[in-house]
Amino acid sequence: MKRYIKTLFLVGLSSLTLVPTSCIDEVDPTDVASEEAIGRSALATEGLLMGMPMYLNAASDDGHYMFGYGCMIHMRDVMTGDQTVTYSGYDWFSPWAAANGLGKTYARPSYVYNYYYKLVQTANGLIAAVDTASAADAAKGNWAAACAYRAMAYLDIARMYEFLPNDKVSGVNADGNDVTGLTAPIVTEQTSQEDARNNPRATHQQMFDFILNDLDNAEKYIGEMTNDSKTLPHLDAVYGLKARLYLWNGNYDKAEEYARLAINETKTKPMTRAQGLSTTAGFNDISLWMWGSSMTSEDDAVKTGIINWTSWMSNETTFGYASAGPFVSIDRDLYDHISNTDWRKLLWKAPAGHPLFGQNPWLIDEATAESFPDYASLKFRPNEGNMEDYKTGAASAFPLMRVEEMYFIEAEAAAHQDAAKGASLLTSFMKANRDASYSCSASGTDAVVDEIILQKRIELWGEGHTFFDIKRLNMSVTRAYKGTNVTDDNQLMNTEGRPAWMNFVISQSEEDNNNGVIGWNSPDPTGAYTPIARETL
Repeated sequence: MKRYIKTLFLVGLSSLTLVPTSCIDEVDPTDVASEEAIGRSALATEGLLMGMPMYLNAASDDGHYMFGYGCMIHMRDVMTGDQTVTYSGYDWFSPWAAANGLGKTYARPSYVYNYYYKLVQTANGLIAAVDTASAADAAKGNWAAACAYRAMAYLDIARMYEFLPNDKVSGVNADGNDVTGLTAPIVTEQTSQEDARNNPRATHQQMFDFILNDLDNAEKYIGEMTNDSKTLPHLDAVYGLKARLYLWNGNYDKAEEYARLAINETKTKPMTRAQGLSTTAGFNDISLWMWGSSMTSEDDAVKTGIINWTSWMSNETTFGYASAGPFVSIDRDLYDHISNTDWRKLLWKAPAGHPLFGQNPWLIDEATAESFPDYASLKFRPNEGNMEDYKTGAASAFPLMRVEEMYFIEAEAAAHQDAAKGASLLTSFMKANRDASYSCSASGTDAVVDEIILQKRIELWGEGHTFFDIKRLNMSVTRAYKGTNVTDDNQLMNTEGRPAWMNFVISQSEEDNNNGVIGWNSPDPTGAYTPIARETL
């Protein structure tokens, strides 16, 4: 089967240009909605609202990693030890995996920072346009969804940019300031230009309070929203965001409570074996999730052919990046920790001689399958199983929130309070949905939490969540070991606890426009780790 990524560079790329923005560029509500009538109109506010799911897939040909929220997911995953990418000159994500070029002046960190604050700006525009005291009920619902979107963005920002102790880099920066516990600036619909020019990084508590307020507002009115699209957050997703927020803050009783509320509220169920292993609809069917991002053939990201989620995450396509060399795979050690009776293990290519070899459900022919590296992912299928026509295959979907995540949050939160209860919740979920032979042998809080996180890492592999758990729980990343399937020597690094590279650095453009962050940026983790020589493993 011919792989033709080179020819796709000739495809006309999107005319959509992501305008670099710092906080100072995003604070004037009049830029978005100045007509009072917009805030009262359900139709007008829905138009503003739909800009948010559209922006999740905003692509730019300035860099072929610039495909919106999917880039944020893939970026975070390669920074863990769970997702490996085969060494290739085509891998635009290797600097993140190798902790290289992560300082404030580099393009990739700047893209991440600017992308998130542009997403915040999109939400701020709708929030500014609606007066809930006079707006129509449906307009209030749209306003609530914007609050939820903003909360999602800031929760990601908070967890990525919060500086936490690590094994290599001190929290005292080159200016002599201790930035431990600081997150990022908060920009709202009410932030003035003057305020934005001196807007310091929020503390953990300030950011928590701000996000919680947004989610409280979303919870109050989101039931009034009339659009039932799963590209928009609904009450179940609001509960899910609260569960994530409380988990980040260590409020385990509240995290457990809201994870259960999300489970009870949502109409979706855990994906079945048939759904998960489907060659045509495997992890590309938004109807099976609480919240997701979806693309059509008319979306700019799809039209590029290669600057989109499917290109990077679906190994089986003939048009995408992944199949041209940078195959995405599961870490060998993580794969080996999956029971052979757990159907999820079939989401990755079994090596020759393994009991599951030959049982993987493939779209591609046998000869092409043999050329794939061991442990290569089959999780994210192209739309309709179309691996050749990017206009169809890339018009896919990826999850933002699945109910399975809520089961794992509930179990972990419970385990922090009562290890036996956490183990029981995990066992119940696993036996009913993933592996009828599963049993949890762990005992004690730490061991049970570790087991829950292990199963969560397997479940949510490739969905961008493992980064947050590793950083939150001060876990190590281990890529250098005998038999590793990491192929890039620059990525053979092990840490003792959370990696320094998980503390993101604020971009230079923000410093240029915001005096409040000058002197208070996080230290650059680039070069903090020396790769381990392969021959010594």
